[in-house]
Amino acid sequence: MSRVWDVPVPETTRVRDVRVAAESACATAGLDARSTAAAALVATELATNLVKHASGGRIVINLTGPADTLAPAATRVQITSLDHGPGIADLAAALRDGYTTATSSLGAGLGTCRRLSDDFDLHSRSGTGTVAVARIGPAGSAQTSRSRPAPAGQGARAGGINAPLAHADYSGDAFSWVRSGPRITLMLADGLGHGAKAAEASAAAVAELHRRPDLPPADILRRLHTALRKTRGAAVGVAQLDEDTRRLSFAGVGNIGARLRADGAWRPLVSHPGIVGAHFPATVPRHESGWRPDSLLILHSDGLPSRWTPPDDARLPAHDPAVTAAVVLRDGSSAARPLRDDTTVAVLAPDLDGRP
Repeated sequence: MSRVWDVPVPETTRVRDVRVAAESACATAGLDARSTAAAALVATELATNLVKHASGGRIVINLTGPADTLAPAATRVQITSLDHGPGIADLAAALRDGYTTATSSLGAGLGTCRRLSDDFDLHSRSGTGTVAVARIGPAGSAQTSRSRPAPAGQGARAGGINAPLAHADYSGDAFSWVRSGPRITLMLADGLGHGAKAAEASAAAVAELHRRPDLPPADILRRLHTALRKTRGAAVGVAQLDEDTRRLSFAGVGNIGARLRADGAWRPLVSHPGIVGAHFPATVPRHESGWRPDSLLILHSDGLPSRWTPPDDARLPAHDPAVTAAVVLRDGSSAARPLRDDTTVAVLAPDLDGRP
């Protein structure tokens, strides 16, 4: 099930809670002591930065896989820091090991966070805020280019963020991706309702996806319908990119949102009404589109406001997909407009070398 650690950090007293949450996530993922210590330090530094430089924010910790779909599939602890602060004026300086602008800082800094993480990426805009994503896995699971996004030439990348309603322990949403030959399939499932029962439904969808990822999206949904009949059911969206033909296919049942950017413009991909596992439509429309070097696909559950605005930063496709997802999540909510449901954003991004 989708265990999530979502910790608001309005003041320094919550920094310890973030460290404890990171250690708990590592225990759940079965990580060794060295990886656990690294995750605890990274989480502590990111939480400290929220208080000292952004007047607060939140830390969301998910258990996930690597952004690189060809990397080992070991479970990783993903630590995401989100804030609406002033942004970082000099990213290059901020990422230098040991750099800090606060006299009472731990002295670790973002550079050390990057060095300790299997993957680390950062997005910041003046006046908008900062998002940082760190992933830490078992010893020896780091990618070839440690502490950086996946190397170029390794195919499309996927990732996301999952945040529960009201900082609950479990989210009824889940996302996952799997590669089968030249195809990469990204799925987002939103279990009906909230809590553990909803999480059971979305977890069942993830398990079934990994059994037959070679099928086209509509056929995957039909298999999911059978697999989820003993659960509450779920809304599910499935996107599949064939990197040989450079074609993207999407099919969805239920209230799963999808936006595709190509040639600098965004367009929606519409899901069909219904509930996978309960009320499955007679036909499932499939949307197809070409996949270009600047393409970006965003899937989201209905916790995100229906009128959210896609990000206009042309640099985002080059970032870790989880960073893009976190930017969408952060900008779709605020203290005045809190999330109204479990909310997940999953992203499919192009290869870093610019190939489709």
